[in-house]
Order: sequence, then structure tokens, then C-alpha cells
Amino acid sequence: MQKKIIIIIAFIVASLPLVAQESLVAADSLNLSLTLKEAEDYALEHNRTLQNASLDVKKAYAARWQTIASMLPQVNASFDYSNMCGYEMAIMGQHIAMPPSGTFAVTTSVALTGSQIVATLLNNIAIEMSDISVKKTEQNITSNVASLYMSILAMEKISGLLDLNLKNLEKLHQSTLNAVNIGVAEPTDADQISVQVSSMQSRINSTNRSLEMLYNSLALQLGRGVEYKLTLTQSFTDVMNADAAIELLYTDFNLAQNYDYQLLQKNTELSKKQITLAAMDYVPTVSAFYQYSAKEYFSDEPTMNMTAPNVVGFSLKVPIWSSGRRASVLTEKKIAYQKAQNQLLDTENALRVQDKQLRYNLTSAYENYQTQTKNLEVSQRVFDNISQKYEHGYASSTDVTNSSMSLLTAQSNYVSAMLEMVNAHIELKKLLNK
Repeated sequence: MQKKIIIIIAFIVASLPLVAQESLVAADSLNLSLTLKEAEDYALEHNRTLQNASLDVKKAYAARWQTIASMLPQVNASFDYSNMCGYEMAIMGQHIAMPPSGTFAVTTSVALTGSQIVATLLNNIAIEMSDISVKKTEQNITSNVASLYMSILAMEKISGLLDLNLKNLEKLHQSTLNAVNIGVAEPTDADQISVQVSSMQSRINSTNRSLEMLYNSLALQLGRGVEYKLTLTQSFTDVMNADAAIELLYTDFNLAQNYDYQLLQKNTELSKKQITLAAMDYVPTVSAFYQYSAKEYFSDEPTMNMTAPNVVGFSLKVPIWSSGRRASVLTEKKIAYQKAQNQLLDTENALRVQDKQLRYNLTSAYENYQTQTKNLEVSQRVFDNISQKYEHGYASSTDVTNSSMSLLTAQSNYVSAMLEMVNAHIELKKLLNK
């Protein structure tokens, strides 16, 4: 007995690390540490919008098979039971019993119309459009993830700068208070710095709230809820490449590679096929059938079986007059096709204009990035110079705070310029399908 107890205790002790490990896994399941590439891949795997787009492809395949199946033989079986309740048929003075009977029948039929053939072609176009939509959705998701990822990194950079500036202001405020106490500074100097400290704290709080919303938006793109804790493992400078962004300007715009244009092309093709489909209403419909049936009477009385075991038939339906309905439908489809053509041409022109605009945006963003880089260098030198003068008593606290705020502005503008260039690069890359 004692031995059994020892074994049980040993088993429990041995199991404790496993239990702890499982708990740790459960806890870590709500934590995601991702590089930019990992975030994009994760979104492509878990984003529900993309999942729905993929389901639309399967739905289009199912719709096509429905159309194909309608042109194939249809087989149905049936069984009928009838009881005439003792009724007898009188023929030439003879009474023929009509006992209860059961009829089993198997019928196969085929109906073929021009509309079915055209509908299959329409289904093929719908499948192609669904495939393009999936690719476009993937592109949108990766672009959104990249933009949000970089926005978070930029916001975190700005948040860090604000925190550093707040610490410097608090340090300056304390040193100014000390100077006031010994009579070498005015109380108003300390009050002015105190106001700036409060303003900086408010700015930090607002930035942190914006940062939280960006994290929530990224989690949504990843197909996850706000309860997930995201950790971005790359810095802004790790993923930002100004040279690569500028190289994209030398890439020609190929209209045929743009997903929006491809979709409109297919939509125009679809509208054209709709005209053919409407014209099929003028074409005769042919159908044929074969039926095998067997009738069994549930009685030994002599009776008359008039059910033929084999029946073959066909029909030809020729449309003659529809009071103008068919002509009206055909006209409607032709108008829709003209509108689709016009939309395609307008979109082509709009995309070419967009290409020029996005190239202009990227060029301007790059020039602004270069300018803000120089401004940051100058602001840093000015701040360092004034800080040294303040330490030796040649500059006031106001001079220091002003130069500190100017430096912060230059730093924020620098980060914003980098983000602007990244977003411009993402948008142009998306348009060019690169």
C-alpha cells in the first residue's frame, strides 16, 4: 500500500512541470512577437476577409458545376400505389377488375439550350474574377499590415522622444526650482517650465492612446482580437529602406498587372457574354427523355395493364412571340455592356493618373525626408550648444526649453517624414503589383 502511495506521489510530482508548461503555453498563446514579414504571413493565414474571398472561389466553382450538371442526363425513380376501392371497368359488356396496383418507374431526361452553354462561360469568368479578388485581398492585407506595422514603429519612436523630452523638462524644472531657491532665477521661469511639463504629459497620454488604437487595428488585420498582446520585433530603421523606395520610381507601370483593372476587364467580358445569353432566348430548346416502368397488380383477378414498359420521347420548343420582352432584355444587356466599356476606359485613365500622382508623392516624400534629416542635424547641434551655454550660465532656462521643443519638433518631423515615405512606397508598390 505504501509503495503504491509513493508511486502516485512520484507521478504527480513528475507531472507538475508538464502542467506548468501547458499553462505557460496557454498564457503565451495571447502573445505574438512578429517581424514585418511574419506579421504579413500571419495575416494571410488568419485574416477572415481573405478567408471569405477564398470561399467565394469555391462558391464560384460550385455554381459552375450546377450549370454543367443541368446539361447532363437527369435520372429519377418513382413508385406509385393506387387503390380504386373495388371499381371495375366496363368494356363491351365485360367487367374488368381494377385491383390495387403499384407502379415503379425510372426516367432519364436531357434538356439542352444555348443559355446553358453561355451560362457555363459566365461561370468560368466568375471563377477568374474570384481568383483575382483573392489576390487583390491578399495585396490589400499585406499593404495594410505593412502600413500599420510602420505606423506603430513610428508612433513608438515619437512616444520615446516625448518621454525623453519630458524627463529633460522635469530635470530642468527641478534645477530651475533650485536656482529660484538660491535667488539666481525668477519664479516665473519655473512656472513656465511647469506648464510645458504638463503639456508634454498630456501629449504623451494622447500619443499612447493613439498607439493603442494602432495595435488594435493591426490585431484586426491579423484576424485576432484586442486581447492579444502584439510585440513588434523590428525597429523603424530595420524595415525602412529609402534607396529601395526610390528604385521603385524606375519601374514602369504595367496596366495589365493591376488587379483593379483586371477585375474590370473581366466584368466587361462578363457583360458581353450577358448579351449572348439574352440572345439565347430566341433559340429553340430541345429535350429528350426515356422512361422504363413496371406495373404490378396486387390481385389474382384478370385485369388490363395499359402501362407501356418503355417510353421514348422528345420535344422541341420554338420561341415565337414574347410581346417584346426578349428584345427589351437584349437591349438592356447591350446598354450594360456599353457602360462597362466606358467604366473600363475611365478606370484605365484614372489608374495612369494615379500612377503619376503616387510617383510624385514618393518623390516629394523622399525630398522631405532628406530635408528633415538635415533639419534634425541642425536642431541637435543648436540644442547641444545652448545646453552647454546654460550649464555655464550664458543661456536662460527659456532658451533651453525653446531649443528642446525645437529639437523635439525636428525629431517628430523626421520620423513623420520617414513614415510618409514608407507609406508612399507601399501605395506605389500596391499599384504596380510589386
